[in-house]
Amino acid sequence: MNAPPFSPLELTDRVLTMAKTGVYRQSVFEALGPVATQRQIRAAIAQAKQFGLYTVAALRDEDLGTYYQVEPASYESFQAAAKALAAGSPPDSLADQVVATHSALRAMLSAVASSTLGLGLLGGWCLLDGHTQLGHGLWLGAGVAGGLWSLQRWIARRALG
Repeated sequence: MNAPPFSPLELTDRVLTMAKTGVYRQSVFEALGPVATQRQIRAAIAQAKQFGLYTVAALRDEDLGTYYQVEPASYESFQAAAKALAAGSPPDSLADQVVATHSALRAMLSAVASSTLGLGLLGGWCLLDGHTQLGHGLWLGAGVAGGLWSLQRWIARRALG
């Protein structure tokens, strides 16, 4: 590594910047190889996924690997967070907070979605087993949980821009 090492936030910024126009995984490793280890680059790609980096399966290449892109709104929210960090926040605190928020929202949505599915399946099982009142009650619970999931998902999308 000839150049000075980048912070994890700077590497994530580089990955997201390249993904604005689309980039193959191999190209990311080639571009960032002089300034970071493969482990650091993989970690930056993983963190970039928290900020909207996604794969385009149709453009996957055998030699170049996965093709990455990022939504402009997600990229802008990352840029705003990075600027706020550069404006005087303690190192990595804002980035860590944003990543933790994304993880918490994802966990929250997953928990409610799993509960909805579980209640629906259990309600169906009870109906098949002849416990119609319990089955209907569980389905009602699944409907309420599904409604909460929809509301939480809508709020999370608005909050994350």
